[in-house]
Amino acid sequence: MNQKYFYNVTLVIFSMIAILHALRLVYGWSAIIGGWEVPMWLSGLAVILAGYLAYSAFKLK
Repeated sequence: MNQKYFYNVTLVIFSMIAILHALRLVYGWSAIIGGWEVPMWLSGLAVILAGYLAYSAFKLK
């Protein structure tokens, strides 16, 4: 696997994560993992982190 392909895959994966968490915030979807309800602020943090990682992969590409 070459480096450009790796950055493309990373960009797609982290972009999808950021978009899905943003949609969760907008629509108020609940997320339950093993009986634990994930708080909304955690999705906000995930949007910021995944968005930053996607942006970094885009810059490095």
